[in-house]
Amino acid sequence: METSIKEKIKGLTSSEAIEILNVHIEAHPDDEVALTMRGIKYWGAGKRALAINDYLAAIRINPESNAREALKAANEILDYRNTDLYNP
Repeated sequence: METSIKEKIKGLTSSEAIEILNVHIEAHPDDEVALTMRGIKYWGAGKRALAINDYLAAIRINPESNAREALKAANEILDYRNTDLYNP
């Protein structure tokens, strides 16, 4: 039985997981789950633009992908403004 990509990256650091996901995605460019997972790892590593690119790629492959929720959350975070911090 082949180990799933989720199991392969479980417990790894973001950079280690990204390396494994890069190899997997190169061999399976239409794997929207792997693209979403790599996007999540990129987001955790502070690479916001790369994360959003992966979410968008996953959504192009499967419009019902979980990447839609990840992209929505990313946009909410990026759009957040605390007006209390502005000077009066």
